[in-house]
Order: sequence, then structure tokens, then C-alpha cells
Amino acid sequence: MPHIVAIRAFTDNYIWVIRDHYHAAVVDPGDAAPVLDYLRQESLKLVAILNTHHHNDHVGGNAALLRDYAVPVYGPAGEPIPTLTHRLKESNDRESEEGCAYISEFALSLRVLDIPGHTAGHIAYYGANMLFCGDTLFACGCGKLFEGTAKEMADSLQKLADLPNETLVYCGHEYTLNNIRFARVVEPSNQALIEREAAVEKLRKQSLPTLPSTIGLEKATNPFLRCQQPEIIKNASNYAGEPLPDPVSVFAAIRNWKNHF
Repeated sequence: MPHIVAIRAFTDNYIWVIRDHYHAAVVDPGDAAPVLDYLRQESLKLVAILNTHHHNDHVGGNAALLRDYAVPVYGPAGEPIPTLTHRLKESNDRESEEGCAYISEFALSLRVLDIPGHTAGHIAYYGANMLFCGDTLFACGCGKLFEGTAKEMADSLQKLADLPNETLVYCGHEYTLNNIRFARVVEPSNQALIEREAAVEKLRKQSLPTLPSTIGLEKATNPFLRCQQPEIIKNASNYAGEPLPDPVSVFAAIRNWKNHF
């Protein structure tokens, strides 16, 4: 199996490299320069680009990479990414070409999941115990609602939460420590969250990535996946100034709370 390497870009982006000894595919290359440097240093041939959504910090490097490598570019069917060669959307047909990204050099098939909310057509790639989820699910957080509704994002997060607990979560940004500090306010008695904060602080002091996470860890510590927990309902209701009747309204309240945290 290939393994995964993080390339840092901009202030806090991660470009994920799926690689073996000879080949590499990149997920969400917002900047071509660090990818090209890495490929040269490691003597790797780029074989595919995968995009999760249309924001420039995730697709801005596509065109420059294509000048050096004629490779397929996978991405969401419903979003304006002009460099795409394979427009993808979720499909119940496991044989559907539009429902998966297949990287032949790794014999790796990544199933597409539609996860709108951050953007209208955002997708994730899931396979071989790996989830590349862009800016929908973050470690201990979730993306802002730029183009979707609270219900859409809550449904998308539940879809990801339904994946196996051991699934490795590769998201688009190093936001973990700030997310945890917010989560501690929303759910202060969560012991797993307290332990996670200590572990993440140690990693960040060494300038190490806090990713990948796992679905199991997110379900235990991420407030946006825990909207049915009594403590979160109570604190979200206090923030909103009214009782919140259902998990979507709890989600909407804590998403708004995080926006102003």
C-alpha cells in the first residue's frame, strides 16, 4: 500500500501526498511550488491530482502542476474547477466511474462521498482506511458554512461519522489546537478532550502535524459530532439564549459560536 505524507502550504494548509517509491498523487494542491519541490527531492512522478472543493487554497496549484505532468484531475462534478478531467459525485453503483477515483499505479480505489455544507458540491475520498475530507470535517472541528445550510453540514458530518472508527482522517488545515480550545468551552467535562489537548499541545510545540485523526477520536471529542450530548445541548442553548429542540439547531448554534470564538 502507498503511504501518506503531509506537505505544508500557506499558513496552515496541508497538501496530502499519496506515494510509493516511484509515484505520487496529491490531494488539494493549493500551491504547486512545495509539491514540485517534494517530487524533485524524492524523485517521484506525479500520477494524479484530487480536489475536494473549489476554493483556491485547495485547487490553485492544479494548472502549474499540469504544465509539468499530464495527469488526471479528479474533483467535484458540481463545482467550477476548470482543470478537472474527471467530474465525480457519490454513487450507489460501486462500478461507477463517476463515483470513485481510481489510481492504477497504487491499485487504489477511493470512493466519493458527497458532503455539502462548506461548499455546495464538496466531496470526500474514502478507501483503504483513509478519508480525505477537505474542509468539511476538521480535527475537533468542522468547516464554515460558506455555501450550505446547517442541516446539510450536519448531515455530511453524520455521513463521515458513520465510517469505521479506525478510519484515518486527513483534513485540509492545521486547526486542531484552536478547535480543541473551543471544544473545551462547549464540553468542559469531556475527559477524552482534556487528554487530547495535552497530546496536541506536545505535538505543536515540536511543530509536528496533529493529523491524521480517526473517526473514533472525532466522535469522542469533536463537538460538531456530539450534538446529542446533554452538556453540549445545555451550553449551546445557553449561548443561543433559548432551548434548542434538535441536533441540527444545536449544531447551528455551536457553529455560530465558533465563528465568533
